[in-house]
Amino acid sequence: MSADTQATTVRFSRSDYRTLGLAALGGALEIYDFIIFVFFALTLSQLFFPPDMPEWLRLLQSFGIFVTGYLARPLGGILMAHFADHLGRKRVFSLSILMMALPCLLIGIMPTYADIGYFAPLILLALRILQGAAVGGEVPSAWVFVAEHAPAGRRGFALGFLQAGLTFGYLIGALTATLLAQLFTPAEILDYAWRFPFLLGGVFGVIGVWLRRWLSETPVFLALRERKEGRAEFPLRTVLRDHRASLLPAALLTCVLTSAVVVFVVITPTVMQQRFGMTASHTFALSSLGIVFLNVGCVLAGLIVDRIGVWRSIVLYSVLLPLGIGLLYASLVGQWALPGLAYAFAGLTCGIVGVVPSVMVGLFPAPIRVSGISFTYNIAYALWASTTPLLLIALMPWSAWVCVMFCAMMGLVGVLTARRYGLNRDNLVERRLVAKAEM
Repeated sequence: MSADTQATTVRFSRSDYRTLGLAALGGALEIYDFIIFVFFALTLSQLFFPPDMPEWLRLLQSFGIFVTGYLARPLGGILMAHFADHLGRKRVFSLSILMMALPCLLIGIMPTYADIGYFAPLILLALRILQGAAVGGEVPSAWVFVAEHAPAGRRGFALGFLQAGLTFGYLIGALTATLLAQLFTPAEILDYAWRFPFLLGGVFGVIGVWLRRWLSETPVFLALRERKEGRAEFPLRTVLRDHRASLLPAALLTCVLTSAVVVFVVITPTVMQQRFGMTASHTFALSSLGIVFLNVGCVLAGLIVDRIGVWRSIVLYSVLLPLGIGLLYASLVGQWALPGLAYAFAGLTCGIVGVVPSVMVGLFPAPIRVSGISFTYNIAYALWASTTPLLLIALMPWSAWVCVMFCAMMGLVGVLTARRYGLNRDNLVERRLVAKAEM
């Protein structure tokens, strides 16, 4: 049994539920601002690149701009994490949503290629870089903020619920895209209606800032500030000097989490339209259903973490990931009558998204926790998420089963990481690191 499951379980108070709910909802609005781009990748590829360019190349370049946002995550994440470890989790947690919402609003009002030529994709690229920097600070700060507020023995549920909130941002994006596909014709969307979801993102940003003003600083950081332990030195230097052993498992598990998100949320909706000939409205409806069950799967995964421990949960969901994605693509290739059932099941089996944060927050002690997570998570996520969509899109003409084979490979990585850093040591490493983190 892991350290997490050995701790005395404490019930959530009303204040705990409010903190968790506000953090999750604010995160959902911010993730919407970041992910809405992918739901309109086909439309944006037609608007921001030369019309005489081959369709596959325009789509590839549009995804290239999307993944550039991931490449900007390390720099923004490391800088914001530094201030989170020095000045407090709450301040950075609130700043990141402003940095996300403003570019989303500007995308909604900017001119296209027809208006300003090649300046259009360049401006779009710059705005995506700013958004990438913002989300690089949001996710690690959110994990630490919620984990440090969570009662003893309920960290897994708290982080699973938070991840459900973050993935709920994907659902808001999918529902917005579905609604637009029903209300407007493809010509109207291409003409003007594509701007509406980005303008809505600006409104969401204002709401998110307002919500987060009600949050309080974490008890862990307040205790560190009281003991004057939070400003000893540059946090990242401490991570690289004293906690190198934690970097590799954190990076590997980030790649597994990233793979689940990229395949399930980013690649599959586009593939359903491009390869399997589904309409945009049908695709978005199925994607929305899948994300609902992904939200449920994250919460269930958090409950399982509190029950059986983080490393056993990593093994369980690393095995379930390729099974769920395999069933989904079997339904697409075989043209089954009820692909929605397969999409729902795949969402549940992507619960690895709700498990990995529980590992990450236990790998680094409180004074450098945000910096440690941000450094490994953002670099691994940036490298993996910037290359994986392009690679899978390029390989998709070779075989419709590329995403399934990829998830099988990443599931194996998850199992081997758990065996190496958790199970084979009877969770000694986990207990030691969690104990240090709670000091």
